[in-house]
Amino acid sequence: MADKSVLTVSIVTPDGQVYDGTSTMLVVKTQNGQLGIMPNHVPIIASLSIDEVRIKHDDSNKKEDAVAVNGGFVEFSDNTATIVADTAENESDIDVNRAENARQRAQKTIRKARDAHDNSELRRAQISLRRAINRINVAKH
Repeated sequence: MADKSVLTVSIVTPDGQVYDGTSTMLVVKTQNGQLGIMPNHVPIIASLSIDEVRIKHDDSNKKEDAVAVNGGFVEFSDNTATIVADTAENESDIDVNRAENARQRAQKTIRKARDAHDNSELRRAQISLRRAINRINVAKH
């Protein structure tokens, strides 16, 4: 029988599994705000925002893993949390220089799109900017 005081956490993308482990608490940002999931939480399915997922391991020493997630959803039941994300990167796998270059490219594209009044390009560039900033923030966690 599974230990009822921990969660099993799995993060998958179309490219494969990014994270697999256990946790005492999972913190995600949904479309409606931040959500903390602890063992024995009621079943839930929620859409995720572009943000970090924090996987806490032990309350006494504040150990946690951070994963940059770019959309998707979380499903939780029977002390198992599965996150299906568009893309996701572990904190240790993020190339900060590459993320910083992506941030600068997105900012440049936003300026051009505003000048050209191209709303669809502006929305795409804003999403790219949020993703780059998320990756930078998680890497500096």
